[in-house]
Amino acid sequence: MRNFLSPLNTPIHQWSEKRVWIVGASSGIGLALAMSLLEAGAYVTLSARREAELLAFASKYPRATVVAFDCADRQIWPAALGSTLASMGHIDLVVLGAARYDPMNSWEVNVEHVEQSFELNVVSVYRALACLVPYFLERQSGGIAFIASISAYTGLPRALAYGATKAALNNLAETLYFELAPKGLNVYLINPGFVETPMTAKNDFKMPSLISPQRAAAHIVSGLERGKFEISFPAGFAGFLRLLSRLPYRFRFPLLHKMTGL
Repeated sequence: MRNFLSPLNTPIHQWSEKRVWIVGASSGIGLALAMSLLEAGAYVTLSARREAELLAFASKYPRATVVAFDCADRQIWPAALGSTLASMGHIDLVVLGAARYDPMNSWEVNVEHVEQSFELNVVSVYRALACLVPYFLERQSGGIAFIASISAYTGLPRALAYGATKAALNNLAETLYFELAPKGLNVYLINPGFVETPMTAKNDFKMPSLISPQRAAAHIVSGLERGKFEISFPAGFAGFLRLLSRLPYRFRFPLLHKMTGL
């Protein structure tokens, strides 16, 4: 059991020979993170639906392999894990980052999109965990990282479905850490702010503290290396929103309305 002054996870001092599986690696944060880890010397398996794009990227890196699949497929995870182990031998860290985002206000609820968001952003994660947790427990080492969002901190405009799915991941990561850290496993909760990706390109409003995927990847790698549990960024905006979420609702809601102009 770690003491109060220790990092919550085991710091990663070097990436050479580390085996990392990134799910949701065809664009955005996942792709930028794959590039950063490959250039740091890690072996990386990239997964997403778009096999051609993954193969084109992997062809540039000798330590990159591809296991393409649709992670929302109800039956796919055992086979995907088997294929990844066949390509890498073992897994030190898996990053679960596949997600969808459908901007949605409360007066325009699209139930089909809500169901699809929860199926991919949440339910598929549980299917992954049903395979991954027994694997890591048997090895008695390894780590699981979730890419969530600081939109999980508090209700925000147009995040009616997305924010709820990411709040679920925040709660899930905390529960997993509580149960798995004493067994020697690492659990990471990655909460980005606005990152310039195909998902945020759907937004028609000004996004505070917008950063590039490469900058997001640098924050993630730094947090993993330091053994952090929650890796949230950019620091100023994430810290402000975290503080805002701690305020009583009678103060929080007026401030959110003023901040968003709604």
